[in-house]
Formats: sequence, structure tokens, C-alpha cells
Amino acid sequence: MTQVEPTLPAPMPPSTIDRTAIFATHAERTARIEALRPGNKDRLFDALTAAGITHVTVSFDGAGDSGQIESIDARAGDKAAGFPSVEIPYAALTWDSPEVEMRSLSLEEAVEQLVYDFLSDTHGGWENNDGAYGEFCFDAAARCIHLEFYERFTSSELFTHDF
Repeated sequence: MTQVEPTLPAPMPPSTIDRTAIFATHAERTARIEALRPGNKDRLFDALTAAGITHVTVSFDGAGDSGQIESIDARAGDKAAGFPSVEIPYAALTWDSPEVEMRSLSLEEAVEQLVYDFLSDTHGGWENNDGAYGEFCFDAAARCIHLEFYERFTSSELFTHDF
């Protein structure tokens, strides 16, 4: 009887991926994006104030790998207000270029973009699995944005008993 020795494939060569460089590039890009936010907020609040809009409430909802803004409500004091048809510059980075791109967005589009940016920054993946919902409240006089974020999750508990 002849014994056959198993043959194993050659081991994989060591990875040549420089993970440290990848993480450093990601951190640098994140810092550059965060540095653009104050200017975008200032331009947005300036435009809201000029339009007489005092508050904006944005409701969002997501689950099952998709999410969206449900409503955007602008107020001038206690009264409903419409967004004027003005455009403001919005600074952003694109995936294929390291340069800052200045986009021209309507006032409502700028609110929407800032909401998605903050959701991505603070709760990336908010639309996945059971998802999340909530509201952003923009206070133009105080120049602040408040987020109420409700995360959904499925819970399971196991109880065992021996009698």
C-alpha cells in the first residue's frame, strides 16, 4: 500500500497593502471635510436669516439599507415659510479629486445636504438593518443645529430554566 502525502498550495505572499497609509489618508480626508462644515453652516444660516426663516425642521427615516428625508419644514416665527429660490455656495470634496468643489445649491438643497453630511458623520449606516429616524432642528437666530436620533434595533433575550 502506497501512502500519498497531501499537497498544500503555496502560502500566500505577505500583503503589500500599507494599512497605515490608508488610515492616514482617510483621517486627512475626514479632517478636510470637517474643516469645510463651519463655512457651509455660516453660509446656510446667513441665507436663512436673509430669507426671514427662523427655524427649519427636517425629519428623516431609514431601514433595510435605504433612508431618506421625509419632510423639511421652514418657519418664520410661528408661520410656515417657503424657501426662496436663491442659491448658495456649498463646499464639498468628491471621491475622485482632492480639490474642494464649490457647488451651487438651492437653500433647501443645502439644508438637505448638510443633514445627510451630519448623519454620515455622526451615525454612519443609520439607514441599515432596523435603521433609525429622527429630526434635525435648525435655529437660525442661535445659529445652531440640534439632532434627535432614534436608533431601532431588534433585541433577543434567552431565558433557560431547569426544573
